[in-house]
Amino acid sequence: MEKKFKRTLVTSALPYANGPVHIGHLAGVYVPADIYVRYLRLKGEDVLFIGGSDEHGVPVTIRAKKEGITPQDVVDRYHKIIKDSFEGFGISFDVYSRTTSQTHRELASDFFRKLYDEGKFVEMESEQYYDEGEQQFLTDRNIRGECPRCHAADAYGD
Repeated sequence: MEKKFKRTLVTSALPYANGPVHIGHLAGVYVPADIYVRYLRLKGEDVLFIGGSDEHGVPVTIRAKKEGITPQDVVDRYHKIIKDSFEGFGISFDVYSRTTSQTHRELASDFFRKLYDEGKFVEMESEQYYDEGEQQFLTDRNIRGECPRCHAADAYGD
């Protein structure tokens, strides 16, 4: 039995706002999603295609540190570049936003608060590496050294 939905929501991976999109991003993620959205629209279906720049995460902070600027400077620059690139390639987002937008903040907070209130998160403590000089906790990507498995030099911790 075929299900009939009133509206189809299509989302795509959120590119980190730490650099421009490249052909791999387009070919592997955005063009296929755009083709699917256009197909649904041609069939007369109600479809909403949303995406946005991921303005959080280690890649952003690494870029900011490398350039000697703030993470906000990085995401402001690259969000515009990424958004303009998608428009230039004709990717048909209905909404292309940012993870720092008020709407995203409210929806994400509500989503996680609901899961927390339903007891679907487990709270626990764990040890984490900390860089005293930088006064920050370190993610796997921030830790580099010899891989304990393959012994590659200067490998990332992740």
